[in-house]
Amino acid sequence: MLSNDARMLRGSALAAGPVGVIAMVLSAVLAGGKGFVGGVVGVVIVFLFFGLGLAALARITRTNPQLAMMAALLVYAVQILLVGVFTVAFKHTSLFNGRAFGFTLLATALAWIGGQVYWTLKAKILYVDPEAAS
Repeated sequence: MLSNDARMLRGSALAAGPVGVIAMVLSAVLAGGKGFVGGVVGVVIVFLFFGLGLAALARITRTNPQLAMMAALLVYAVQILLVGVFTVAFKHTSLFNGRAFGFTLLATALAWIGGQVYWTLKAKILYVDPEAAS
């Protein structure tokens, strides 16, 4: 993983971490033990899906930088699809509070995406290779 990719992953996690913790605490206060479990599951899903997606995108763009935009859109679409499938699959579960899960997942995912956008813009990645022969 390149240093820019690691910086984006770390920055995204640092943006989403505090939001996830606050959401878990609020879920526990408002919905009890099952709310806390729902919050934990929501945070784990975000970190798992979005972290693996960013790692996959870094690997794809390292070997084929021409595919960066297409790969980014594909990875994002797959992430959102998987989150949706997971949400629908556990819609009527009694293992955790569904509302706490949903709100925690949404807040943490938005914080992750915001952190990823911020660190992507801050990375100043060159789109032209200055060392390439002309």
